Amino acid sequence: MILLTGANGQLGTAFRALLPEVITPGRAVLDLSRPGNLETAVSRLEPRAIVNCAAYTAVDAAETDEETAQTVNGTSVGVLAEQAARLGIPFVTFSTDYVFDGTASSPYLESSAPHPINAYGRSKLLGEQAALAANPDALVVRSSWLFSATHRNFVSTILGRAATGDVDVVADQIGCPTYAPDLAAATLRAMESGVSGLLHLTNVGEASWFDLARAACELSGVDPERVRPITTEQYPTRARRPRYSPLGSERRRPLGLADLRPWREALGDALHASDHSI
Repeated sequence: MILLTGANGQLGTAFRALLPEVITPGRAVLDLSRPGNLETAVSRLEPRAIVNCAAYTAVDAAETDEETAQTVNGTSVGVLAEQAARLGIPFVTFSTDYVFDGTASSPYLESSAPHPINAYGRSKLLGEQAALAANPDALVVRSSWLFSATHRNFVSTILGRAATGDVDVVADQIGCPTYAPDLAAATLRAMESGVSGLLHLTNVGEASWFDLARAACELSGVDPERVRPITTEQYPTRARRPRYSPLGSERRRPLGLADLRPWREALGDALHASDHSI
């Protein structure tokens, strides 16, 4: 069976809906904050593939806890990739648009040079490098701005706030919103095709956080005028965010992989699936 880490998160939940049989060990069995124990844990579980959805995702907290972020998102990813290589089984892990600095004027491609500007991005880049160094057959999927119908996320937070009053949302950070079930399905197709290396997978289309918030309100029957645009400077955070980080791909079509559908269409499905209250 497939070993699925992070099985209770947004992306892990999407994978569980697609995979009839998975091994989903808890942290008591497989803890990415303790990389020294991973080899023994993987050997005992005897998986036929490893899908790593576990991650340290607290972007702002990572600024003061970078060591933990580096361990979970970096060192342990390398260990898992190494164990997959030792066993001769497929391995996939996930990275982020935050490995880029956001100074580009067109979407980042798989060949674009990474330059993270925060601790979280540095930890995810370390994981990419560790995975591919330990296992050249590993698949490292970069994605961004994940939302779903199963977990609290940016969309659900905005809808909750906009239901009772006005909400200010940053309008000068641009990325690619991505629906977790679409990402999981596309990743499985890539795995089945034997794709390795870096691969960018997001729903089609660019948006600001403000655009995404307005669209969520429009599609869920909440007055979109309650969402008001502000600048990054008006909403300071501990960690710097890239201003422009859409992910394009130079690999998907040559590999025969279809583009994911537009993000707004996926958002509509997410809202419908959650009865307008993600």
